[in-house]
Amino acid sequence: MAGLATAQGLLEQGATVTLLERGAVGRESSWAGGGILSPLCPWNYPAEVTRLTSRSAAQFPAWTAALHAATGIDPEYERSGMLVLAPFDADAAQQWCAAHGVALQQVQASVNLPPGLLLPEVAQVRNPRLVQAQRQRVLSLGGRIVEQCTVQGMVTEGGRVQALATSCGARRAGRYIVTAGAWSRAVLGEYALQLDIRPIRGQMLLFRFAAPPLRHVLLQDGLYLIPRRDGHVLVGSTLEDVGFDKSTTATARDSLRQRAEVLLPQLRDMPLVQHWSGLRPASPHNIPTIGRHPQLENLYLNSGHFRYGVTMAPASVEILLNELSGAVQPFDVAPYRAGWGGSI
Repeated sequence: MAGLATAQGLLEQGATVTLLERGAVGRESSWAGGGILSPLCPWNYPAEVTRLTSRSAAQFPAWTAALHAATGIDPEYERSGMLVLAPFDADAAQQWCAAHGVALQQVQASVNLPPGLLLPEVAQVRNPRLVQAQRQRVLSLGGRIVEQCTVQGMVTEGGRVQALATSCGARRAGRYIVTAGAWSRAVLGEYALQLDIRPIRGQMLLFRFAAPPLRHVLLQDGLYLIPRRDGHVLVGSTLEDVGFDKSTTATARDSLRQRAEVLLPQLRDMPLVQHWSGLRPASPHNIPTIGRHPQLENLYLNSGHFRYGVTMAPASVEILLNELSGAVQPFDVAPYRAGWGGSI
C-alpha cells in the first residue's frame, strides 16, 4: 500500500516513477489485512498515530471514489461503524472521542453480547480490491512496475545514492524511496541505522454467508469480525513475533474461530473458506518513519506503519510529498522522522 500510494501521488505530480517489487505487488501485509480505517480503540494509541489515521480517514471517501472512477475497480469503501464490546475503558473512550469530535454511542449489542461502544463513523475498505485499483492507477498514469526484482544493495557516493544493485540489474534515479514494509531494514542494509522495523505475523480467517450477518465491525479485546458487502466475514487477528515466517497454524485458527463463535454463533455452522497470514511492519508505538534519510540526501522512507498501513496511506504520502517539494506540512511531522534514531 505504501509503495503504490506513494507512486500514485508522485505520478499525479508529474514525476517519472519505477516501482521495484521483490514479489508480486500488493500481495504482502496490505493484501492480508482487514481494512478497518481506524485504530482499534483509538483512545489507547499515542497522538502521533491517531493524528495520522484521522487525517487519512477523512481523505478516503474522495480517494477511493477517484480510484473507482479511474480504474473501474471498486475498493468497497463503506462507513459500516465499529462496535467495541467490553472490556474497555469507557471513561478514556468518552474523553478521547469528546476531545477529537468523534461520534460515540453506548449500546447494548444484544442479549448474548456484553455492552458496547459504537463508533458509527468508522469505515472499512476491501484491501485486495484497493491494491488492485492502485496498481491499475499507477500503470494508467505511466508508472512502471517491475515485479520479481529484489534490491540487493545501494551504491553510494558523496552522501547520495548513485544506484541500486538488484536481481534485475542496476537501477538509477534522482531519488529513491523505500516502502518495503517489514523488509525495509533489509533493503536499507548498513544504512538502516537504528531503524526499528520488524515483522509481526497476523493470521486471518474468512467465512462466507449468503448475506452480511453483521451491521458493524465487531471488536472485542483485540479480536475483530469484519462484514463485507457480499456476505464474507473476516476474523482476525494474531500478533506473533516469529520473524519472516508466513505459515499458518492450527492453534491460531482454532483460537480465532472459538472466540469469534462467541460473538457470532452462526459461525459454528459455517465452513472455513480461507486461512492466511501477513507480516506487519512493526515499529515502536505504531509510529511510522516518513521522510529523508539523515545521511543520504536523495533517500527517503515511508514505512513502519505496523497495523495501520492501509489506514495511514493517504496522509503518509501527503507528508512525504510535502517534504519532497518543500511544501508546508499539515502538522508537526518531527515524530515521523524520529525512527532513524531508534526506539521512540
